[in-house]
Amino acid sequence: MSESSPPTLSSQSTVELLSQLGDGVRLRMLRVLEQHELSVGELVKVLQIPQSSGSRHLRVLSDGGWVFKRSAGPASYYRVVIDDLPRQHRTLWVTIRNQLGDDATLAEDDRRLTAVLAERMTHSEAYFGRVAGAWDDIRGELFGNGFTEHALLGFVNPDWVIADLGCGTGNATELLSPWVQHVIAVDRSPEMLDAARSRLLEHGGSEERIDFLEGDLTRLPIEDASVDAAACVLVLHHIKDPLHALREARRVLRRDNGGGMLLVVDMCEHDRMEYKHAMGHIHLGFDDDEREALFLEAGFRAVRTHKLRPGVEATGPSLFAAVAHI
Repeated sequence: MSESSPPTLSSQSTVELLSQLGDGVRLRMLRVLEQHELSVGELVKVLQIPQSSGSRHLRVLSDGGWVFKRSAGPASYYRVVIDDLPRQHRTLWVTIRNQLGDDATLAEDDRRLTAVLAERMTHSEAYFGRVAGAWDDIRGELFGNGFTEHALLGFVNPDWVIADLGCGTGNATELLSPWVQHVIAVDRSPEMLDAARSRLLEHGGSEERIDFLEGDLTRLPIEDASVDAAACVLVLHHIKDPLHALREARRVLRRDNGGGMLLVVDMCEHDRMEYKHAMGHIHLGFDDDEREALFLEAGFRAVRTHKLRPGVEATGPSLFAAVAHI
């Protein structure tokens, strides 16, 4: 194991140093590496950039004396140690870092960093688990890795009627339908409804417990107080008036039988403007205050929100799950 310090670069001018920092990706790299030591693979997962691009930017920072490199066997790890930077580097970086402020991209970096570090811990624990008995690997080989999440749906009340609002190709409908009395799958696109039907039949499901209804989420084709719970997964950001949609969802919920619950899964606030043009997104996610205000204004009395841990291979913004009761 070895560690190398940044080279002595007393001859570098301020202009040269600023040029090395004149890229948003490099600034994000420095900010993340000041928090934790990471390998190149981990760093590109956090920043969601290609490996080749990450290596190129790291080389600029390493050659410029901004990062420390530590080798451990075949792997290399990088970090920023603020107190060990040359004085001119340290002054410039602290000044720039303090100007970055609150930014949706940086918040996404922080959430993915947490996920990458958790994955690192999982890998470490899995290694020791294999040494101790290899149970996790054996279980995965025998039964796969998704059965726990599916089985936990058994906690859902089997007497419930659940509405899948904006069902798309039927992912949520497929998961819920074996566990509840009935699912009402609503989507404004007849093509999506056809895809959902095909999905259910292809995977051995039955349409007897499912109604597929064409309709808009701001004008639901469902009677008042007729469903126990509703789910709205990755739909709200497509709706021009999400408050109206939430009020419609509340209208169709009933309060008896322990129901009256709405689950919304959607994106946290982000700044990816290209989503508006490429995928027709109307809202760039929702921040914490906005979410709570929407639910309360729609007439829900209680809201619980949980930010979901992002998959380290995922390329989209972080997600939240919000559960609201009437």
